[in-house]
Amino acid sequence: METNKPLLFLLFLAVSAVLADEDVFIGVNIGTELSDMPHPTQVVALLKAQQIRHVRLFNADRGMLLALANTGIKVTVSVPNEQILGVGQSNTTAANWVTQNVISHYPATNITTICVGSEVLSALPNAAPILVNALKFVHSALLASNLDRQIKVSTPLASTIILDSFPPSQAFFNHTVKPVLIPLLKFLQSTNSYFMLNVYPYYDYMQSNGVIPLDYALFKPLAANKEAVDSNTLLHYTNVFDAMIDAAYFAMADVNFTNIPVMVTESGWPSMGESNEPDATVDNANTYNSNLIKHVLNKTGTPKHPGIAVSTYIYELYNEDAKAGPLSEKNWGLFSNNGTPVYILRLTESGSLFANNTSNQTYCVAKEGADTKMLQAGLDWACGTGKVNCAPLMQGGPCYDPDNVAAHATYAFDAYYHMMGKAPGTCDFTGVATITTTNPSHGTCLFSSSIGKNGTFLNGTAPAMDSTSSSAYPVRYYNTFSTTLMMILGTLGLSLVLL
Repeated sequence: METNKPLLFLLFLAVSAVLADEDVFIGVNIGTELSDMPHPTQVVALLKAQQIRHVRLFNADRGMLLALANTGIKVTVSVPNEQILGVGQSNTTAANWVTQNVISHYPATNITTICVGSEVLSALPNAAPILVNALKFVHSALLASNLDRQIKVSTPLASTIILDSFPPSQAFFNHTVKPVLIPLLKFLQSTNSYFMLNVYPYYDYMQSNGVIPLDYALFKPLAANKEAVDSNTLLHYTNVFDAMIDAAYFAMADVNFTNIPVMVTESGWPSMGESNEPDATVDNANTYNSNLIKHVLNKTGTPKHPGIAVSTYIYELYNEDAKAGPLSEKNWGLFSNNGTPVYILRLTESGSLFANNTSNQTYCVAKEGADTKMLQAGLDWACGTGKVNCAPLMQGGPCYDPDNVAAHATYAFDAYYHMMGKAPGTCDFTGVATITTTNPSHGTCLFSSSIGKNGTFLNGTAPAMDSTSSSAYPVRYYNTFSTTLMMILGTLGLSLVLL
């Protein structure tokens, strides 16, 4: 990640002409410049607890790759910049690197991508002439092992290579890098790989001298008259991130490449900074990353490509306290090195994906605005076949008020979710339930802590979601066979988790 970036910037999306053949995802970068780096098994335990399904390593550390084996987590490994010259000058060196760091771990460790260097064109310009050779040599080694279709090869680029980025339609690549960039784009196109870009709205905002509003950088809602408009296309931009992605698309189109998908390999916001970085705060970091995750997984896309979401890796998993540079460089993480969350992401609208809450305080609630009939169906199932004790919802019970379907469904959904050990897929209810870190308890109606008293199967066997067993619960909460059938069909759908 560069600190001097000039002015610029857990879902299930269908494949399109400008999207690679994998559904959109949110992943996390794992840096290692910590004074007390957690053991790989501790790192993987945190990933699994947070349901993080995609990670990017800045190297190919053997301990991490072994710890990631048989987890199903999709892994991006990297050829470090200091090894680029060797890999780019020798096919044999590249083949040996792939054998040692990829083939020896695959398929137990689900390696899906190899990043050859990081921001090489700007951070290591002396290696630029051999960068494309390095990619080709690595790809050839994969080809020789029949892994070229399973594992993509690319190189993350700094957004600084894109000039005149607003309006996006006028964006173009720095002419000094075109001799390398054109062959690189040809390689990415021929191998069906990604144009990898590191996008940091924080730096764009900081270096804009007040031109970029903070809300525009943080994905906060803007009034229509505050949106940025591309005068050439008349497209409206509500955030820096989208503008930068579209600038990349337009810059590629400027050199006649229109079908290479963009992947963001780094993006985030620091939670702490020096006195001259007043907007590096916990609240802004939480706002940016929470909004980024929802923006990507909601399949919003960009104004140029609506509905075409861009898979993104958040920078980063841990605060790197041993990293050189200003205070902000050390504070991009979601967690401290002991696994304590720096903040709790606000993801109530994005389903069961990493809430970065190691205290495990998550709740299952009815989605705001959900269809009342669907909520009633879920409520009936939970109190019936789901065997949740819904007595607290009856008149005179501690959770009777407020007496509406949404409130009662929230209680039943959360009781079932905790009864099932918060297992993936147990907070879905045909799409009308979602995970939150906000405790929905109110008055004498207590959630989670009261489940041990009210739940039915804490020490028994909870029913499967497709159970059609009879119920002794009140008719109001268990109506007909159609309710059960609806829930059976709902369990066939996909829960919102990071794939």
